[in-house]
Amino acid sequence: MLLRDARLLSSTDDHEGDLRVADGLIDAVGDLSPRSDERIVDLDGRTLMPGLVDAHVHFSLSGETSVESVVELSDAELALVEARNARKTLESGVTGTRVMAARGVDLDLQRAVTRGDVPGPRMVVNDRSITITGGHGHHLGREIDGPVDARKAVREQVKRGAEFIKFMTTGGVTTPGTDPDRVALTDDELDALVDETHRHGLHAATHVHGADGAKAAALAGVDTIEHGTFLDDEAIELLVSEDVTLVPTLSAPHYIVRNVEWATADSARKTDHIYEAHLESFARAVDAGVRIAGGTDAGTPFNYHGSNAAEITFMIEHGLSPRGALAAMTETAAETVGLDGCGTLEPGTDADLLVVAGDPLEESTTLNDPEAVLFGGDLVSGFLPDGPTSR
Repeated sequence: MLLRDARLLSSTDDHEGDLRVADGLIDAVGDLSPRSDERIVDLDGRTLMPGLVDAHVHFSLSGETSVESVVELSDAELALVEARNARKTLESGVTGTRVMAARGVDLDLQRAVTRGDVPGPRMVVNDRSITITGGHGHHLGREIDGPVDARKAVREQVKRGAEFIKFMTTGGVTTPGTDPDRVALTDDELDALVDETHRHGLHAATHVHGADGAKAAALAGVDTIEHGTFLDDEAIELLVSEDVTLVPTLSAPHYIVRNVEWATADSARKTDHIYEAHLESFARAVDAGVRIAGGTDAGTPFNYHGSNAAEITFMIEHGLSPRGALAAMTETAAETVGLDGCGTLEPGTDADLLVVAGDPLEESTTLNDPEAVLFGGDLVSGFLPDGPTSR
């Protein structure tokens, strides 16, 4: 298939041209001539860009006010919920994800998506998040006590097929009885988690709100910090010097704040405390040159799957340039989570593409409703203009 007369937009460049899709991959980009019996689609100047990559999603959650309702589901019920959320995510234009798993069900979902049994984006998946006993996310995670147990928990995840390890360095907003600003893991536990993760060749991702937690995690050698709500100057300097990527998830507090009357009292109180601080931390991290990978925390309260592209708008509103935000949620996110071949328009990479009316660099909200979503070269949502077949 030849996609002609498009505005080709990537994280580094935009220009007029054509793009050929063959065998699920981008075959060529440039001023191309049709091949014999090739379908031709004239995009008439529409924007053609890589599918989005969301570095932080929860398919087990669907925007409920509390995780308690999900805990009661059987694994079969949870798998159906996750399949629905994966489909919504793909059809909205997110073709790659890093999935924060629950009870190991996401690994089964990933295999089903890979086989083509259910529709969904490309996925990098862990087994379940690691937390202290009673810590953030304990409902669906693996609780640990001490560095020996921490290593065992990592090895359990690896045994089951985890492709990265996530752990909770601080408390969280949605888990009652935990403090987002307080460090939960000991230094010995952090060191054990990161070391064991890297020994197995995986990347270490950690949930962090407070500055002390960010500093402890960075010094332990973590690869990505999720949220980074209360970053101070020292924490930001460490993220830069230790080459730690920040996944800010600005969507998560945004939606709770705007639905506070329906949120749980605990979530409302905590979010009121963190919202402005989160935005300020993000802006200062951007100014300091911290590497940013886009992630939404989709599935958290009122943060619905399929609305992921709004994260780009939030990142632009609070410090990133339009092209920087686009890069954060395409090429940078793909590189960060290990989705090789995603997030670019380079020949030889996956033909995961969006067709968008207008210019996303001028009006980022156009990404909320792409005209077409292609996954491995196949149309999975929207429409492509009818075109002839070359002779």
